[in-house]
Amino acid sequence: MRAVFLDASTLGNDVDLAPIERVAGDVMKHGATTSAQVTERIRGFDTVLVNKVMLTRKHFESCPELKAIAVVATGLNNVDLDAAREHGIQVLNVTNYGRSTVAQHTMALMLALATRLLDYDRDVRAGRWAQSDMFCLMDHPIMELEGRTLGILGYGDLGQGVAERAKAFGMNILLGAPPGQSAGETDGYARLPLEELLPKVDVLSLHCLLTDETRNLIGARELQMMKPDALVINTSRGGLVDEEALAHALRNRVIGGAGFDVLTEEPPRNGNPLLAGDIPNLIITPHSAWASREARQRIVDITAQNLASISG
Repeated sequence: MRAVFLDASTLGNDVDLAPIERVAGDVMKHGATTSAQVTERIRGFDTVLVNKVMLTRKHFESCPELKAIAVVATGLNNVDLDAAREHGIQVLNVTNYGRSTVAQHTMALMLALATRLLDYDRDVRAGRWAQSDMFCLMDHPIMELEGRTLGILGYGDLGQGVAERAKAFGMNILLGAPPGQSAGETDGYARLPLEELLPKVDVLSLHCLLTDETRNLIGARELQMMKPDALVINTSRGGLVDEEALAHALRNRVIGGAGFDVLTEEPPRNGNPLLAGDIPNLIITPHSAWASREARQRIVDITAQNLASISG
């Protein structure tokens, strides 16, 4: 096996790549690769490791020796899968590595919004507590999660992890039926069509893939269906929610708040409607929900297993 890793720096410098190298040998590693460098860098290699670099039909046509692509992530939207199939290239990805860390981050966003953690922290740092005429501040309404209803859209490994943790907080769980999925029941939780789910939930947490069917799944119409104090959490993929519509909904108090770890463009070099400074009760984190060291090391270990399945 001759392998090249196009964007090794995306896994950080604190993970051990030895499990991959035990299977693939001495891997040629590039910290980052631009689109203009891809063809040159994969030529002569039969296996490519990649996280976010785009691999397209033109690359496969230029490199007939390429036999396998190991994506060190779950999403495959950076690989032209039809072209890979036509060229006999096997594509493998990593699943079930981030349940603990993504669920933890999801709950952190939910709790921070429900308790208005950042608002109160800013008030204290601005001296408002020191100027208060009583022992505490109560300017921002606090939501108690116990007894509230969490709607989970996308009940795979990550959605299940969030459900487990939310249940420990005493929340009631409902599941949403994304496009193409029928209503019913799973693990004792009712699965409802979106139109039925949204008016019932106090928190909506998104854990589904971004496809043509799920793009802008939550738009102005859907946000209007929700309770005025409802929260929307997205630790899945940017593009599931119409960002312009969400910014408008938050400014106009259509919903109570939102916590996002993902945006449609990452990094948001061209700006984003959600990055405006006048949007209340909104928390944005930089696609970091997956990035605990433990989770990143699991990615390495699972990738090594994937490569072993090829070489075997």
